Amino acid sequence: MSLLKLGIPKGSLQDATIDLMSRAGWKIALSSRSYVPTIDDPELSCLLVRAQEMARYVQSGALEAGITGHDWVVETRADVQELAELVYAKQRLARVKWVLAVPEDSAIREPKDLEGKVIATEVVGITQSYLENHGVTARVEFSWGATEVKVPELADAIVEVTETGSSLRANRLRILDTVLESATVFIMNRKAAGDPAKREKAENLVLMLQGAIAAATRVGLMLNVRRENLDAVLAALPALKNPTISSLSDADWVAVNTIIEESVVRQILPRLKAAKAQGIVEYPLNKIVL
Repeated sequence: MSLLKLGIPKGSLQDATIDLMSRAGWKIALSSRSYVPTIDDPELSCLLVRAQEMARYVQSGALEAGITGHDWVVETRADVQELAELVYAKQRLARVKWVLAVPEDSAIREPKDLEGKVIATEVVGITQSYLENHGVTARVEFSWGATEVKVPELADAIVEVTETGSSLRANRLRILDTVLESATVFIMNRKAAGDPAKREKAENLVLMLQGAIAAATRVGLMLNVRRENLDAVLAALPALKNPTISSLSDADWVAVNTIIEESVVRQILPRLKAAKAQGIVEYPLNKIVL
């Protein structure tokens, strides 16, 4: 098989993507002066490309696949195939939102109040489409960054991306509406997607990435319990699916193996102990393939 040319997003998603690739099984090494990382897979070649530009390079065939935001596919109107969502971002495993925001003391209360106003944003096309959908005419100016500081002196409102809203609140901005919700996506050039070998390689990569994402917030639990106490243990135990229950050499005992959200472990373990579970072991997970 010829190499699958894969774009890795440079910028805010770079570290999170390289970490995710590592957990999925691919090691990427970067040189501080190079945009061509090395990867430990002879069937892949990588190039660092800004997420904002990824979709158009994949559309042209300069790259055959890439990881970018759905928002940038929409913004550039690129004709690419979105193979799958990969729900992670630079801070946490979550979608992001492009929101319309104004200063806390602004008289602007709803989209129609933007008539004749100035809006600063990095996603000019998405913002213009939003205004058209609301029947509003306003001037949309491209912002090269630090968009939050441009109101009220340089713009009346902004459209900015946020994961948690903390930066907007810190800059005393009030969110009026969500313009677009986005997630990281794995995209393919349509011609490359029609090549069975390259399509299979991309789908296998997506499978491993999604498995790593699914495992990121979960842990495995193993424990032993007497059969007479099994119902009480199961009642205390949430599970991804039904727990695996195995017989032990002592017929009066069983082993239970399950997967739970890491965030609830501190509540679950005392309950399991109270239900007379023994030998409780928590272990990390690399991937969960559903």
